[in-house]
Amino acid sequence: MHKDDEIAIAVDGIESGDHLPDTDINTLERIPAGHKVAVTKIAKGQEVRRMGLVIGRAKADIDPGQWVHEHNLGYEPSHAARDIGSRLRNPHFLPAEEVPEFQGYRRANGKVGTRNYIGVIASVNCSSLVTKKIADHFSAPGVLDAWPGVDGVVALTHKSGCSVSDGCTSMDMLRRTLGGYARHPNFAGMLIVGLGCEDNQITAMLQDQELVPGPMLRTLSIQEAGGTRAAIAAGIAETSEMLAEAANAKRSAVPASELVVGLQCGGSDGLSGLTANPALGAAVDRLVACGGTAILAETPEIHGAENLLLERAVTREVGERLVALLDWWQDYTKREPHGFDGNASPGNREGGLTTILEKSLGAVAKGGNTNLVDVINYAEPADKPGLIFMDSPGFDPVSATGQVAAGANLIAFTTGRGSCFGCRPSPSIKLASNTPMYERMRDDMDFDCGTVLDGTESLEEMGERIFQLMLATASGQATQSEILGYGEDEFAPWHINAWL
Repeated sequence: MHKDDEIAIAVDGIESGDHLPDTDINTLERIPAGHKVAVTKIAKGQEVRRMGLVIGRAKADIDPGQWVHEHNLGYEPSHAARDIGSRLRNPHFLPAEEVPEFQGYRRANGKVGTRNYIGVIASVNCSSLVTKKIADHFSAPGVLDAWPGVDGVVALTHKSGCSVSDGCTSMDMLRRTLGGYARHPNFAGMLIVGLGCEDNQITAMLQDQELVPGPMLRTLSIQEAGGTRAAIAAGIAETSEMLAEAANAKRSAVPASELVVGLQCGGSDGLSGLTANPALGAAVDRLVACGGTAILAETPEIHGAENLLLERAVTREVGERLVALLDWWQDYTKREPHGFDGNASPGNREGGLTTILEKSLGAVAKGGNTNLVDVINYAEPADKPGLIFMDSPGFDPVSATGQVAAGANLIAFTTGRGSCFGCRPSPSIKLASNTPMYERMRDDMDFDCGTVLDGTESLEEMGERIFQLMLATASGQATQSEILGYGEDEFAPWHINAWL
């Protein structure tokens, strides 16, 4: 993939003794699909490169034709030179008349939704049952028929909201997350359900988030309502009134600049960085050219490849904010037995990824080649057009929850192993890195990126098809995860403080 690489990637499994094309090398052992094979002599301690970038050091001498993986490739914590703004791109934006459109819901605040839900969200774990029971009432057959045009009632519960102090990071992030969902344009209305005595008092949260209750933003206290049964009945009545108003919403033509796409990858394999991730990156470049916004996240999964973003930071301040996030994570992960490198999961490693540095190369590719215009904290509003980085863990539900809270009205999710995921209220497009997995999991996958490997389609051409799928999905075309019912259990606000 690069003239300086010591390894190549096996697109398909290679048996021992097979000849590697365009070389004089025969394999010395079996190389699984997506895994690495040495194409030159590698000495113990020597750096090993993929796509011209270091992914680790050899733990032993490696001969050409040998399998390169955990048994002979290791990781050393380090940072590349941080060259902020050294490779800024000249931005290309389409004239307004050339920007394609999709059919979205223009809300009263000017934001555009891609779905038309009513949300029922818990302020605290104690109100989870009531929250779910209210939403369950509207999932019974035929109940929503009275409100055509409404996509459903979504219950969002979590395991926090109490025994966590005002002013701590976890409380701030929880309130930002709940506030972001309450404002989200994919919700026509929101009911916030609390117990009444929790640390995360609804009135304090609303004040913190500058939210004002009204006909489409309502609150409910279980204790004030008279207990569980009374609160469920009251919540059903409140939600029914909001559904009547939500049913009046109509889709209309809006420019692609109104798309805010959260970029996720989960269950990555050795092919993700060659197919699905850079193809999504090409779609992101297309989106940004239209004036849209893309949110890259998962801070531990850019470690070692951060310079690919820092070089495109539009200002030194933006770049330094990203460096500060990475430094915080470097310190934070010192408490873990494997540090940053523990991020690569067993499934990642079985799929061919050996170190976090290798995984990071593919993860960064989702952001395309556009400039980095902003760096934000978890669940902060993504209010600038262009590529934005949001701090988050690599755990997909937590990361995507933050992106939706930041305003993502669509999620694009690449996977090599076959992650099953949804993220209501925002539809999640699942992009498969390889054709065998796509065929095996057709009920879960929306798009096969593995076809780029046969050379019949370029990454740019595939990126255009992904971009068109974004527009179709934003206009109401259901994704596989929506059809299957994913998206409520994956609501997972980030919690980092001690529970007291």
